[in-house]
Amino acid sequence: MITFYDCTPAPSPRRARIVLAEKGIAHQVKIVDLSKGEQLTPEFRAINPACTVPVLVLDDGAVLADNAGIAAWAEGFQPEPPLLGQTPLEKAAVASWNSRIESECFMAIAEVLRNTARGMKDRALPGPHNYAQIPELAERGRARLPHFLERFEEHMTGRDWVATSSFTLADITAGVALDFAGWVKVDVDAGRPGIAAWRARLAERPSFQL
Repeated sequence: MITFYDCTPAPSPRRARIVLAEKGIAHQVKIVDLSKGEQLTPEFRAINPACTVPVLVLDDGAVLADNAGIAAWAEGFQPEPPLLGQTPLEKAAVASWNSRIESECFMAIAEVLRNTARGMKDRALPGPHNYAQIPELAERGRARLPHFLERFEEHMTGRDWVATSSFTLADITAGVALDFAGWVKVDVDAGRPGIAAWRARLAERPSFQL
């Protein structure tokens, strides 16, 4: 049985959880409580030395320890519905938007949260090593996020989905990222009707209710 290592509140494993749900891939779930540091235990380090979730362990014992690998495997294992694009140009658009959202939106929010949250003191980066918080990075993240949202609102005006004419991985990444913005008290819908309408469409999908 395929095993998915998850942490329900966290945005990174949520992305993989949505992919698995959209693909209809059966799996069992094991919860890793990040708030209790379970990702740092010897037992979990033996599964993923990087001490992060999501992790997907396949029937043959292969371990996929990041969203990129899990999405690529899921697309090959269960091609329908396609989440990475169908034509070469669509595949390029999905990959481009996914990368852009990760670097310009997800990372901006993470910079704020991980460099300000009391519970992340000396844990400013995920993984096996401790790193001190840097307040200037939080300030940079707060400056970067509205710049991304401005560009993203312009892009989503008059569009149903982020990268192509259908729902793709780029919508999953962007949808989870903008939900994540609530963790740093940013209302991404305010004054952004294009984003708000798109997020309403996402909210209707059962996978986004998991």
